[in-house]
Amino acid sequence: MYKGIGKLTESEKRLHILRYSLCWMPRWLIVFFCYIAGVLLYSCAVQVRKRVLQNLSDLARNASPTQIRHYCRTYFYHLCITMYEILVDSPTLDSTKNWRFKAEEESCLEEALQHGRGAILFTSHTGNFFYYYWYLSRKYPCLTVATAGSAELRPLYLMFEQLGCKGLDYDAVPPLQLLRTLRRHLEANGVVLLLGDFWRPAFPPARFFGRNTRSPSGTAVLGIEQRVPVVPFYGFRMRGFRHVIKFEKPLYLDDMFNRHERTEATNALNRILEKTITENPAQWFYWFNADERWETNQTQMSGSHNQ
Repeated sequence: MYKGIGKLTESEKRLHILRYSLCWMPRWLIVFFCYIAGVLLYSCAVQVRKRVLQNLSDLARNASPTQIRHYCRTYFYHLCITMYEILVDSPTLDSTKNWRFKAEEESCLEEALQHGRGAILFTSHTGNFFYYYWYLSRKYPCLTVATAGSAELRPLYLMFEQLGCKGLDYDAVPPLQLLRTLRRHLEANGVVLLLGDFWRPAFPPARFFGRNTRSPSGTAVLGIEQRVPVVPFYGFRMRGFRHVIKFEKPLYLDDMFNRHERTEATNALNRILEKTITENPAQWFYWFNADERWETNQTQMSGSHNQ
């Protein structure tokens, strides 16, 4: 998957030609072409398709085989139209934001900020998460943590940095410096967006979709120790280029968990991620490699971390 993205992003000249060639087309035609591209990708990328189908079957257990195949086909279409949005259409965001985004219950974020301790927006890689961060950055003092270490993905992050979306590179910034920067931003009543479905083998043990894995604990640490309200939110593609962004009531982890209960807090937050992913299963980015994040010894770890 990353190699395919890398082929699109490796040449700035190629991107310029792509933008110039496609910017004149009506949006309904672009949607049609993205659908066709998704069908071709579904048919030709055999190994990726098999992994996506297997991961969907393992995690979307209430779905029928017919639904699983539909989710898989839609997943490839969603990837194609999302890449178009990021690589070609992102320069038009300022002029199209009024019809492109529909925000629901945004007052939940405003409620959290009234305490003066900042707010953590907690989400997953669903929908077009680049676009949702851009939307938030236009309205609030935002900071996020991303990983720009991949040569294939780095041009995407740099593109949105140029659009005013501020971020810290998890792979380049030392952990203590990263945590201090986030704390200072929150103390200034800023907004921090944290994607809870990142995976690294060095992350603390956690539970996700009923399985042992490794999850980032930053949201739990900041929420409990600094009493920062956590606002779950997620976005998804409603139709074509239109997106819905939904905010939920703030969570006050310091009232729910003690300092030594970071794992329990992370597991509770992961259950929120599970809900948002299963509500729009075709729009979660990590179906192509979700199997890589599961611990091999499920029995041993589940006894100590399952809540």
